[in-house]
Amino acid sequence: MTPDPEQPTPDESAREIAELRTRVDLLEHQLRELSVLRRPDEGHWLGRPELREDRKPGVDVLNHSRPCRQADFETPWFSYWSERLGERLRYHRKLWEFVFIAQALHERRQLRSGARGLGFGVGREPLAAYFASRGCRVTGTDLAPQQAADAGWTATDQHAEGKAALMRPDLCDPDVFETAVDFRVVDMNAIPNDLTGYDFCWSACALEHLGSLEAGMAFIERSIDTLQPGGFAIHTTELNLTSDQRTLETGGTILYRRRDLTALAERLTAAGHIVAPLDFDAGSGPVDSFVDIPPYLPEPHLRMALAGFATTSVGIIVQKTGQP
Repeated sequence: MTPDPEQPTPDESAREIAELRTRVDLLEHQLRELSVLRRPDEGHWLGRPELREDRKPGVDVLNHSRPCRQADFETPWFSYWSERLGERLRYHRKLWEFVFIAQALHERRQLRSGARGLGFGVGREPLAAYFASRGCRVTGTDLAPQQAADAGWTATDQHAEGKAALMRPDLCDPDVFETAVDFRVVDMNAIPNDLTGYDFCWSACALEHLGSLEAGMAFIERSIDTLQPGGFAIHTTELNLTSDQRTLETGGTILYRRRDLTALAERLTAAGHIVAPLDFDAGSGPVDSFVDIPPYLPEPHLRMALAGFATTSVGIIVQKTGQP
């Protein structure tokens, strides 16, 4: 068969792929250099914040549903929870999500012996083990292994295939953990009806990966169904800091605008639930002002660029209607 002169030969294809990879590497290097130029002075973040000597849980510090802020990291309560959760204190929004959830539950007296907690999309976060150490009985859930692999969570070590992935001997005695924690495979878009009667539930930046704005909001509504009357749902997700008009509405990661969260709060309130008032102040400190760009830095990382938008984490606090 005569080769098609318009089709590249294998050597030509390999060369083109190599050239493309070189260009991608160069682009990533240029992006990193631009990011470094925009990074705040090291004096604002390197080796900071320092662990506070007066660290202790906060009292009524999370009366609102609100975004991640630099100022939170510098408080006694943030130092306290970072240490308790076995996490290095640093300016990173994922750490903020864990601390927000723990502090919100502490303030609402949920971290107590006998309380039942349900975690969604838990991955390898420390919360399940820590809550068990406080006497809670915890059900951790995550996607089925194949679903997680298809979504890329396994490759990035952000998926729990089973109970063993949640174990943290540094946070919870293994015998206590074995008794207090169980694990279920759960699709957050299809929560099983038998998951009910919990005192609290939580998720840390998982609901924005459910495919659409509506799917994430429906998940929050459905998560409340797993609670007993008076129970608390604490969820973190993405807040679009750039626009209240344009956003990512569908896809692998979606971004909630202020108006989306306001509409969600109205829906939940109409159903009789109590939503902690929304506060959209995302801070104005030097670390707040830095928007990390891909490939993302390990720190500081409070805000990041995604598809042309600046985004950060936001926490939502809801109490189910009714008396416990």
